[in-house]
Amino acid sequence: MRIALTLDADATKREENDYIRALVRAGVREDEIVVLPPGSPVEGEFDGVLLGGGVDVDPSRYGRTILPDAGVEVDPARDETDFTAFDKAWREETPILGICRGLQVVNVALGGTLVQDIPRERPSEIVHQRTKKEKTRRDHTVGVVGGTRLHEIAATREISVNSRHHQAIEKPAPGLAVSATAPDGTIEGIEVPAETKGPWLVAVQWHPENLAGDPVSERLFAEFVRAARLRASGRKGPQA
Repeated sequence: MRIALTLDADATKREENDYIRALVRAGVREDEIVVLPPGSPVEGEFDGVLLGGGVDVDPSRYGRTILPDAGVEVDPARDETDFTAFDKAWREETPILGICRGLQVVNVALGGTLVQDIPRERPSEIVHQRTKKEKTRRDHTVGVVGGTRLHEIAATREISVNSRHHQAIEKPAPGLAVSATAPDGTIEGIEVPAETKGPWLVAVQWHPENLAGDPVSERLFAEFVRAARLRASGRKGPQA
């Protein structure tokens, strides 16, 4: 089994990486994880793709220009690697897990748009942007939509989550189902419905990789790994 993990250039130290720790807790061997820093070629076969958090998606990818004073930080090399990895996984029906930026990449790649800066465009009393030093702090709840993959994984209709983002989904891409929202309406989860043709795909706006020991976070990684192992065994998806 091979799982691709996309990260920012400053987040690729394996021994300090919570994404890798979460995958290992879910049963993945470290040598099965292929880290793809910005600018990396996406080569070979993968049984799962984890699109991690990081800098902002370039607004040009959804037909916008960068808003002044919106704090938008882009990395063309990161975008190139992430969107290439996503496109390959989508075509080959490889399981995909998106986290924070990864959720935004999924949405933009399939034709959706983003809010470039929540405080500027959609002011809210909900705290969405904590510092990395507070990565395990639970900032708000999200409501989980019944009947979704995320609901099946979470086994509850409300989750308390950490939060570290200033961008969010504006318009969901066609074919994606919204699976979770914050109290202010911010979209916190999207997925490909189980009954729809396409890969196993779940994406969340919060950071479950930072929440070691949290049952919902652990099950989310476990289900992604389960889907990847089924892919590795030659099946087409978790329903096979």
